[in-house]
Amino acid sequence: MKIREWDHSLKVRLIGESIMNITFWMFFPFLAIYFAEEFGKGKAGLLLILSQVFSVIANLIGGYCADRFGRKRMMVLSSFGQGLSFLLFAFANSPWYESALIGFFAFTVASVFGALYWPASQAMVADVVEEKDRSDVFAVFYTSINIAVVIGPILGGIFFFTYRFELMLFAAFTCFLLSFILFKWTDETVPENASLTNLASKNWIGVIVEQIKDYHIIVKDKIFMIFIIAGILSSQTFMQLDLLIPVYTKEAIDVQTIFSLGDWIVSINGEKAFGILVSENGFLVALFTVLVSKWVTRFHEKNVFAISSILYAVSMWMFGLTDWFWGFVLAMIVFTLGELLIVGLQQSFISVLAPEHMRGQYFAAASLRYTVGRMIAPVAIPLTIWIGYFWTFSVIAILSLASAAFYYYMFILYRQQKDNTPAQ
Repeated sequence: MKIREWDHSLKVRLIGESIMNITFWMFFPFLAIYFAEEFGKGKAGLLLILSQVFSVIANLIGGYCADRFGRKRMMVLSSFGQGLSFLLFAFANSPWYESALIGFFAFTVASVFGALYWPASQAMVADVVEEKDRSDVFAVFYTSINIAVVIGPILGGIFFFTYRFELMLFAAFTCFLLSFILFKWTDETVPENASLTNLASKNWIGVIVEQIKDYHIIVKDKIFMIFIIAGILSSQTFMQLDLLIPVYTKEAIDVQTIFSLGDWIVSINGEKAFGILVSENGFLVALFTVLVSKWVTRFHEKNVFAISSILYAVSMWMFGLTDWFWGFVLAMIVFTLGELLIVGLQQSFISVLAPEHMRGQYFAAASLRYTVGRMIAPVAIPLTIWIGYFWTFSVIAILSLASAAFYYYMFILYRQQKDNTPAQ
């Protein structure tokens, strides 16, 4: 499905979110380093876990609200809320006042609004795109994110540690701009049978009771629950790109020569090395997402999901076994291949499992793979204090291998369900 054939709301989102994503990736990869330096690795890990607890709750609320109050409304409010959060973050890093604790609070609130945005944005794609084209559309959005991942960290390596105040002000401005764009030029896409509900028409107890009933239905979907468990185990590995890997890279690479020719020597420190690694990841994903997404359709989904988890595990062991910059580059190639295999496939699979009137909640529940994974992942940072980096990477790799086994079991049940054969 070509972009010119897209619903105009998706075209507007693609442009607006691309601008926001570039700004976001100018500071997000460096936050783990920032908080570890300000609070210490142990306390930073615990605080990051706490922030993700709120994101888990927000994801569930976001899915409910996306189905009940509309995709557009939730996306506009969420992007505006993120803008306010980044303004607070800027204030906490201003020339007049500095507070890492307020900065962390602002980051947590921004994460909550981001968790509210995600289910509505994914459900909007499922609303307006036919099932056969969804994987391609999701892949294009993912590619746009990774173009931002190429550009953002390179700029962030220059601006984040020197011009943090100005950078966060710019982030706030882009969020407000995205909110305006969504409000002005997108349409509501929620299906008619998932009618919008005025928040004032129910008291808060009625809303919570109805929400619990709806999610109880999702919990009873055994295949979907196994998908979430497998995804959590896999995503906790993927989340290390923003957590353990930057901290380890900064410590492992003090100043290292990466290229020399005669008297010409190119050296790099840990912070800039990590910026290059993230940009490498984004460049490879941006370049190959659509190609790989089409290529993997030739293979059984069961094998694709499992191999992705295995590649994640291998990349973790590669990171743990080296402190050489080019070794990190090779490990990132393996890591990125694991990511590429399931970029569009997993979103398309969710849309197949989800009933039309509960798409928002299914996408929200599916995003627990990332929010719970991100809640677990920061444990790796204080864990390095007790068992060291290599064994920490090994624990992460083992969890990723376990996810491969869950994916295999899930597809056995899925095949039995499609064939109307009772599971053993």
